[in-house]
Amino acid sequence: MSHTVLSAAGTCLVLDHTGPGLPVVRHFGAALGPDAGPALESLTPLVPPPPLLAGQGDGWFGRPGLAGGRPGDHWPVRWTVDGEPAAEAEPGRGGRVTVTAADERAGLRLVSELVMDPHGVLTARHTVTNTHAGPYRLDGLTCAVPLPARAAELLDLTGRWALEKVPQRRAFGHGTWARESRRGRTGHDATGLLVAGTTGFGFRHGEVWGVHAAWSGGHTHHAERVAEGHALLAAGELLEPGEITLGEGESYRTPWVYFAWSGTGLDDLGGRLHDHLRAARPLPARPVTLNTWEAAYFDHDLGHLTRLADQAAAAGIERFVLDDGWFRGRRHDRAGLGDWYVDETVWPGGLHRLAGHVRGLGMEFGLWFEPEMVNPDSDLARAHPDWILGRDGRPPGLQRNQHTLDLARPEVHAYLLERLDTLVGEYALDYIKWDHNRDIAEPVHDGVPGVHRQTLAAYRLIDELRRRHPALEIESCSSGGARADYGILARTDRVWTSDSNDAIDRQAIQRWTGLLVPPERMGCHVGAPADHITGRALPLAFRAATALFGHMGVEWDLTAATQEERDELAVWIALHKRLRPLLHTGRVVRADHPDPSALVHGVTASGHAVYAYVQLTSRVAAAGDPVRLPGLDPAARYEVTVPGPLPEGAALPRWAAAPLRLPGVVLAEAGLPAPALRPASVLLIEVTRV
Repeated sequence: MSHTVLSAAGTCLVLDHTGPGLPVVRHFGAALGPDAGPALESLTPLVPPPPLLAGQGDGWFGRPGLAGGRPGDHWPVRWTVDGEPAAEAEPGRGGRVTVTAADERAGLRLVSELVMDPHGVLTARHTVTNTHAGPYRLDGLTCAVPLPARAAELLDLTGRWALEKVPQRRAFGHGTWARESRRGRTGHDATGLLVAGTTGFGFRHGEVWGVHAAWSGGHTHHAERVAEGHALLAAGELLEPGEITLGEGESYRTPWVYFAWSGTGLDDLGGRLHDHLRAARPLPARPVTLNTWEAAYFDHDLGHLTRLADQAAAAGIERFVLDDGWFRGRRHDRAGLGDWYVDETVWPGGLHRLAGHVRGLGMEFGLWFEPEMVNPDSDLARAHPDWILGRDGRPPGLQRNQHTLDLARPEVHAYLLERLDTLVGEYALDYIKWDHNRDIAEPVHDGVPGVHRQTLAAYRLIDELRRRHPALEIESCSSGGARADYGILARTDRVWTSDSNDAIDRQAIQRWTGLLVPPERMGCHVGAPADHITGRALPLAFRAATALFGHMGVEWDLTAATQEERDELAVWIALHKRLRPLLHTGRVVRADHPDPSALVHGVTASGHAVYAYVQLTSRVAAAGDPVRLPGLDPAARYEVTVPGPLPEGAALPRWAAAPLRLPGVVLAEAGLPAPALRPASVLLIEVTRV
């Protein structure tokens, strides 16, 4: 066997293992048919492509896949494969390949795993083991796939607190484009998904390749093209000097790295990743959630919170989450973190009265925690200053008035697990909002950089809590969307997409977060009439229609809302519940709409779709561009209706006033005449196959 072919959903990987060294990925992209291996074997390139883990000994003079060495005894690594790769492949359904190799002189052993799922998503990881007596310092180990010459543009994401996932594009020439995070968490500015594609690719067109490292600590993503003509797309954990030193017999394993390809643009690329995540961790129906943060902040008053719960239940909300401020000394953000006991001065008798009231209204009950952090002004920090992650006697600088706890210390892990386990059990919590509000600066564990061990310890803590409480749901919040990756989503149920509830900003944040995260895992809340961060005042219909397309929730003091506002909110929540089976299982689609003042996006499934025509700002042209509805069966006929409240002040075409029946090809290609909407308005369009 000289080649292994993994194929699924129109994607294929061709692995050439004819040589004595590591196999070469000859192709990752469109399916090439049953004879892909022999066909490529006959097409030998003049300049050999790099192997699975490329280095200088293979003629690759870009970034090496493996970086490291031994003090005073450096051996460049040349891998020799140990027998034939172990392959289990089912044409059209994916499969798995495991390659084992070694370099006896360098004293290293390698196991590389490649897995393709039925959706065409490829996951890869490497495990390297030190087989010599001396220590081996590992500085980097990444997973990569080759890119063809036609991959001429790059797209990645950046951002900041309250404005995550801002896209940026550039030409992909010779050299390296790298995005690295040393924040100790995924980061507000994390790329999420680094994409290479053909010139001008968009949501609905172009050939694209994407990579994502499923890791919640330091990480690196890069695309590189060398003068020899070859290019790679790669990712992995970012290791600090000295963070990983392997003794004899010790191993390091990379996180899983995700690769996906599409021949029809970003929507299909993201849809494949959504399908993978949904298959790996199916979720029950996502309850509409009220979070108390912007409704109460630290002012915890039982009377106010029970009235808030009453209004939430009346509006159709299904889960009530008490945010920060319920534990000892927590009247502001400068004290109390780490003291995970209910503050009896604020909550005499504990939280039982509030929890009982919430459940009596038919809602679930949840609590906010920030287990990985501690305030200097806390009983925990005063009793155990040595528990802070950093050098003994010189803690790192404060961020948000807090330090990071060293979770890799067994006593810290045991304390947090006991506190979380006890509180989840005592209050029968349905839900935890698990926050992580600062970057990890100067992390030191046992004298070496500590993010790797900290991240693994956080995973172990979450995993053990889930094992003890299988029905518990956990939200990954990190001052908004700063910990949103497939490492954390393998063990949590959603991410808090952003601390900003400003619906104008949220339209873009959710649009680009949604490349990686499916709608049912994105927390999307209806905020107050004037946003608490930006101060921008927006209509309720626009705020609600923006939150409708994710895991919908509310972050607004409903006791201060008018009855008219509460009634309108109830209508939107009822609409979300009706559409929820579609929104949380269907394929996300986005039109490549030519007008920058407007967006068109939606969710489609078999015979049913819902779209949003979003007017962000005033448009220049008097007549808007047609509203094309992507993702429909061109041969089917559909009935078009407008669900939900109509936007105020809109001038609507005739099709919006009564049901209209048209072929899918007409809706997708010709489109519907555009309405004239005020800025910050949304018109929903529901399409049902007839």
